[in-house]
Amino acid sequence: MVALGAAAFVAVARGQAPSQDNLKKANARPTASPSPRPEPFDGASVEQMTGQCVTLETEQGAIIFEVLPDKAPRTVRSFLNLVASGALDTTTFSRVVRGFVIQGGNLSTSEKWNADLAARMQRTLADEPNDVNHVRGIVSMARADEPNSATTHFFILVGAGPHLDGKFAAFGRVIRGMEVADAISRAELEGERPVVPVRITHATVSRCAK
Repeated sequence: MVALGAAAFVAVARGQAPSQDNLKKANARPTASPSPRPEPFDGASVEQMTGQCVTLETEQGAIIFEVLPDKAPRTVRSFLNLVASGALDTTTFSRVVRGFVIQGGNLSTSEKWNADLAARMQRTLADEPNDVNHVRGIVSMARADEPNSATTHFFILVGAGPHLDGKFAAFGRVIRGMEVADAISRAELEGERPVVPVRITHATVSRCAK
């Protein structure tokens, strides 16, 4: 028995024969959801990601860090895709704990906020805790208390966080620009929210300079 669409149902209720057009609409195959567009580092191996550096150009200056794909390959792959696709451009460091961390990656702070960025923030990552100690200069993924809840938020340590060791996915190490991270951490705050958040004007990924 063929189920009728709304228009065909109304026609029958009125004692009219449903038109062929309405029956065609009722029997139409559902439109398939579009597949996610491939991103630049999809399928990249640990070897291909090794030696890559991320540059965060901010309103305070540049922060450059090398990624650690041998420690957190899925996390690194996801983050490199965020950078290469431009998702981090115009986002801000929206959380600061003075003397401890500066946190970015909240895509809703982007001047280009749209449905694609909203969908990107819904994608979660499996936890990848590892043996990298959370010391000054380490870049790690933020997440909620629930396991496997990391999305796009990341933090840079300006102080030590040994209580994070073995629990969070450390995936990068700052090699230049810690003075910029320190400047961001000195922002005027309301709780942990900067009064004037520092913006990432542009983020890029390239081979680390030797």
